[in-house]
This record gives sequence, C-alpha cells and structure tokens, in this order.
Amino acid sequence: MAYRLLIVDDSPAMRAFVRRVIGLSGFDLSECFEASNGQEALEVLRREWVDAILTDINMPGMDGEELLRRLAADEVFRSIPAIVISTDATHHRRERLLEIGARGYLAKPFLPEALRTQLETTLGVPE
Repeated sequence: MAYRLLIVDDSPAMRAFVRRVIGLSGFDLSECFEASNGQEALEVLRREWVDAILTDINMPGMDGEELLRRLAADEVFRSIPAIVISTDATHHRRERLLEIGARGYLAKPFLPEALRTQLETTLGVPE
C-alpha cells in the first residue's frame, strides 16, 4: 500500500531533503504534499487526505507545537499521525510534544532507515 504524506517545514531545502530521504529509504510513497508552516498545513489538510504528517517545530506563523494542538482539537484531523522532525532533541521538548499529540519524534540529522522505521511503526505497516 502506498502512502500519502505531508511535510511541514519553513525551509524549502529541508522539505526537499526529507522528500529525498523518504525516497532513499524505500518507503512506499504515492503522494507527498508540502507546507511551510502549520497554517498552510491545515489548508492542505482541508483539501487532501494524508496518512501521516512530518512536521518541524520552529516555523514562522503557526509553529509545529501549535499545529499539533490544532490537530488534536479537530475531530477529523486528530486521527492523522504526526511525527516531529527537529534539531531540538531535548528530553523536555520531546516529552511535551508527545503529550500534546505527536506520535513520533526524530532528531535531525537522521538516517533514511530511521525515518522509514518511524513511519512504518507509526502507521502500523506490516513487515
């Protein structure tokens, strides 16, 4: 089964990098959408269904933490798993984001295998 993902990061280069890493990992991707902040992500979600969201934390406008809060508060969007990808790997930040709804957390930089494993675990992909 191929999956539809949404990458949320204010850096176009980082979005392209994450997309490339997904391709290198061998993860079965059918479509990939992009947004530069949480507000754009919500706009994409109103138009397109995705299986998972990969989001940065620190972005202008609506940051990743606020995006997670909005997803959790929405009856439809709360079922979409969100994985945080961030340079902030502090235990406190990671725990807080998992408490408000993140289903996974990857610290940058990461290997393609780590991203694939996180996606497959989060989505319950059978081996």
